[in-house]
Amino acid sequence: MSSSTRSALAIIVAALLGWEIAVRMTHTPVYILPAPTRILATLGANPALYARAAAVTLGEALGGLLLGTLAGAGAAALLSLWPRLEGGVMTLAILVKSTPLVAIAPLLTIWLGFGTLPKVIITALLTFFPVLVNALSGLQSPPPALLETLHSWHASRAEIFWHVRAPHAAPYLFAALKVSGPLSLIGAVVAEWTGASGGLGRTMWLAYTNLNLPYLFAAIFILAAAGMAFYGAIVYAEKRIVFWVA
Repeated sequence: MSSSTRSALAIIVAALLGWEIAVRMTHTPVYILPAPTRILATLGANPALYARAAAVTLGEALGGLLLGTLAGAGAAALLSLWPRLEGGVMTLAILVKSTPLVAIAPLLTIWLGFGTLPKVIITALLTFFPVLVNALSGLQSPPPALLETLHSWHASRAEIFWHVRAPHAAPYLFAALKVSGPLSLIGAVVAEWTGASGGLGRTMWLAYTNLNLPYLFAAIFILAAAGMAFYGAIVYAEKRIVFWVA
C-alpha cells in the first residue's frame, strides 16, 4: 500500500471518527444526522438491497461514461481535422452543457420510459463536455514547428493525427476522465430521481421521502466509495497507457 493511499485512509477514518464522536456527544437525532456506525449497520443489515441498487447505478454510470467519452473524443478528433467546424460544434456543446440536466431528465423519461437508456443518455450528456474540451485542447497542443516539419515531409493528415496529435492528447483525455468518471455517478443518480424502478438514486429518494437518513447515507457511502474506485481505476489506467508522461 502506497503512502498516499495510507494517508487517504487515515483521513477518512479520522473524519468518520470525528463524526461519530460529535453525534454521540451532541445527542443528535438519527433523523437529523445518523452516526457512521448506524449507517454501516444499515448497510450490513441490507446487503442484497444495496448490491442490486449499486449494480443498476454503476451499470448506468459506466454506460454513460463510455458513450460520453466516445462522443466527446470523436467530436474532438473531427474538429482537429476540420477546424472550420469548431465554432458551430462548440456553440452547440456549450448550449447542451448550459441546459440543466434536471430539466432534460424528465423529458427523456417521458420519451424513452423508465428503463436504462434515458439514464445512460443523461450521464453521457454530463460527461461529454469535459472530454470534448480536454481532448480538443490536447489534439491542438503539438508545437507548430513540429507540425510544419511534418507537412514539409508530406505527411498525411491521418499520419499527423495518429503519430503526433493523438499521443499529445492522451494525457488531456485522462485528465478529463478523472473528472468525468466520478461525475458519471452523479448523472446516473440524478436521472434515477426522475423515475426509475431501481438504483441507488431511487433508494435515496425513497429514504428521503420517509426521513430514513441511515438508508439515505448508506447509499451515499456506496456512491462515495464507487467514485473513489472510478478515480483510482482511471489513474491506474493512465499510468499504464500514457507511460511516456512522468
